[in-house]
Order: sequence, then structure tokens, then C-alpha cells
Amino acid sequence: MADQSTQSIVVEAPAAEVMAVIADFPAYPQWVAAAKKVEVTRTGDDGRARQVHFVLDAGAVKDDYVLEYTWDGDRRVSWTLVKGQMQKRQEGSYTLVETDGRTEVTYSITVDLFIPMLGLIKRRAEKVILDTALKELKKRVEG
Repeated sequence: MADQSTQSIVVEAPAAEVMAVIADFPAYPQWVAAAKKVEVTRTGDDGRARQVHFVLDAGAVKDDYVLEYTWDGDRRVSWTLVKGQMQKRQEGSYTLVETDGRTEVTYSITVDLFIPMLGLIKRRAEKVILDTALKELKKRVEG
């Protein structure tokens, strides 16, 4: 069974600016080290991505997968796995709470792989994913 991992960070920018960076999938390879290719394959009526194809290469972890996105303004975006090579399940979200021009970003993710992974190794990998995702997002928005 997959466990959910959650982590938060404060970004010195309004929620709309943070969400604009999260929603700009074609720019991911510029600031997400593991993202080799990110392509929006379907958009919604609001112009935001509904389905996105990712090719990731994080050294030991490589995957090619598609995620389906659901947007709630600049407050929250969630996603689920449509198809993947290594993953059989991925559910995640970014929740943004703005206070005085600063935004607390909470990233939650649940990943289940086709290949079993020892609990300790999996938890370490999830922590690295969360740390990296939030720190790279903060750097991109504030930079």
C-alpha cells in the first residue's frame, strides 16, 4: 500500500505567482532537474493543462508517464496518474495559502510503483522528491 508524503514551504510571493509557475509545464525542464520532457497533451476550457506527459530521469529513477490535473483557481491543483511505466499509482496536490503576500505551499504525493521497494528506501526517495520539488519551486518563483 502506498503512503502519502506531505511537506510545506513558504514562498515570498502571492499565490497567483506561485500557481503560474506550477501551471507553466513547458518551462519545467528549465528548473526541475529531473524533467527531461514535459508536454501538455490536453487543455481545459480555462486554458490550463488537463493532461501532461512527463519524461523524468533522476538517475536511478526514470519514468515516462501522463498525469490528469484538476484546478481550483490559485488555491489548489491536484492530479492523478493516467498511465506510467514505473508507476501504477500517483496522486498529488499543491495547496496554496496566501497571507500578507507570502504563500505557504503544501505538496502532497502518493506514489505506488510496479516494482516493490523497501519501505526505508521509498521513504527516503519520497523525502528527496518533496524537498527538491518545493525548493526548486521556491527558487523559481523568488528568482
